[in-house]
Amino acid sequence: MLDVRRMQVLRAVVSSGLVTAAAANLGYTPSAVSQQIAALEREAGTALLERAGRGVRPTQAGRLLTEHAATISRNVAEAETALAELRAGRTGRLAVRYFPTVGARLVAPAVARVRREHPGVRIDLRLHDPDDPFGEVARGGADLALVVGAPHAPVPGVRLVHLLDDAYVALLPADHPLAAKRVLDLADLAEQPWVGSEPPGPCLEPVLQACAAAGFSPDVVVDGQDHATARGFVAAGLGVAVIPRLGLTGRHPGVAVRRVRRPEPVRAVHAAVRESALTHPPVRDLLDALREAAAARP
Repeated sequence: MLDVRRMQVLRAVVSSGLVTAAAANLGYTPSAVSQQIAALEREAGTALLERAGRGVRPTQAGRLLTEHAATISRNVAEAETALAELRAGRTGRLAVRYFPTVGARLVAPAVARVRREHPGVRIDLRLHDPDDPFGEVARGGADLALVVGAPHAPVPGVRLVHLLDDAYVALLPADHPLAAKRVLDLADLAEQPWVGSEPPGPCLEPVLQACAAAGFSPDVVVDGQDHATARGFVAAGLGVAVIPRLGLTGRHPGVAVRRVRRPEPVRAVHAAVRESALTHPPVRDLLDALREAAAARP
């Protein structure tokens, strides 16, 4: 295998035409340069230089390797420039995964800010797999994911950054007797028919745990599976629902929104960030923008 450093020594000799001049330019002794050329000739299996008066000139094999050495130097210089651009956050790819209810309130303004500050960075923005929200970050397929809750055991190579605690509120038909109260005890909903608004998983668990603490299990008569559908069912008078505040998008004339207490269900929203990605300026800036968006939410 040819030694790239020795090829650059050969290039220096060919450029100057003299071993002594090449040695002076490289900061080597003439003997060290001669030894490098001799070692490269052994690797190549052929002579690379021949005498020409007081100096030397390349053989056909020497010219070939000199041309390749120049190409290697250009490629290395281009690689160094590209690396510097990447490290400065001017180029590269930022892969972000999120879940629907943080899209408009957190992800959209944060990503918009990163695009303004890093226009050369390509952003890969997609919903994550609800059954494996940490998976892509842990496997290196994504740099950051917005997740609810936290794993019971730490995920190697992934750092969790707390963004906010998202409290749940009750949705009632506007003409429901309980709508007259500004704040509801969770137990007030114990005997009510419920409209499900969350699929099984970390967003449903805080509701079920809070209901258990209040001494009941919700009687789910309609399974809406998403906040907009649940709100429509509530407006139609089919039951009550409990959804996170981030799930409130606009007002529905047939729905009353009330705070819940004793206990108040709350879900924790985190950014799961790949440790190695934290050295990339766009990732750090996205994390800052997410914190800012979380602090600014109503």
